[in-house]
Amino acid sequence: MTPGNNGASTPEDDDPFGYLYADGQARGAQPPSGSGGYGYPHQVSRVRSVGERTYGGQQQAPQSPYGGQTVPQQQPGGGYGQQPNAAYQAPETFPGGPPPTRQAPPNPGRGRGPNTKGLLIGAIAVVAAVVIGISVAMMNGNGDDNKAGSGASTTPAQSQSASPSPSSTSSVSATGDIPPIDAKALRLDGGATLASDVKGAKAEGGIYVTNLNQTGAGVTWTVNGIPSAGTYTVFAHYSAITDGSMTLTINGKAFGSKMGLKNYTHQSDPTKAWTTTYSWPTLTKGTNTISLSCQSGDSCDVLLDQLWLKQGQVTK
Repeated sequence: MTPGNNGASTPEDDDPFGYLYADGQARGAQPPSGSGGYGYPHQVSRVRSVGERTYGGQQQAPQSPYGGQTVPQQQPGGGYGQQPNAAYQAPETFPGGPPPTRQAPPNPGRGRGPNTKGLLIGAIAVVAAVVIGISVAMMNGNGDDNKAGSGASTTPAQSQSASPSPSSTSSVSATGDIPPIDAKALRLDGGATLASDVKGAKAEGGIYVTNLNQTGAGVTWTVNGIPSAGTYTVFAHYSAITDGSMTLTINGKAFGSKMGLKNYTHQSDPTKAWTTTYSWPTLTKGTNTISLSCQSGDSCDVLLDQLWLKQGQVTK
């Protein structure tokens, strides 16, 4: 280059086809020569002719008489399926190249249908668990209701009515005696009711029988297993602040004398007037029905707590 002509200032001015245009010819653009290359006189060569550079010993492609590269002839044995050029190597063959692609392991369950049997068993188990849970919940709910109902019956208020109890039957022991039975467990007749406001009763929960001072009111007790006919002692635990008496009935017949229910404690407070009395009726062998009731001419303003039975005429 000379100081007067520094050639093209920018790469875009190096138009390889400038010799084809008037402005390029005016600037001295020349067609390609045997030494290769395009451009203007005295310029810095920045381009190479197509096909001039070789890779891996590749022969230079023949030049076209028109200045272009001719299409190379297909080598013998070429075409589809031809082995690649020895100069080319796949990326995997170079050191540090990408590892070969792993293939997914075969599916061990391939070729088998879905496990419908297992699914069916699981569904049945779930349904069974739900049904059992609902049943248990319903049973627990009923149990709570029964407990609530039984609790109400064991703590009656004053003058609360009560139906006959199924436990009004007792059996005599081997000695011929029957331990105390709560009056609330006997069959209640004629409007007799249960109460617990007067303290001192020996019955469970302090519950006793009241409202006996009206004709026909009383309790009935069935005794099984009397070993032999004879005289027995019927005891009664009660509270009375006035002297009273009630009719003792054995197997539907009134006993000869009334059962005295006097205020032996001489107390005016019913909580301190609890005492015991007795009578000596005659019983038959086997089952006997004993009733203590308020009949015409009786004085029955008492609170009846317990009854019990002993064989023979005793006082304790």
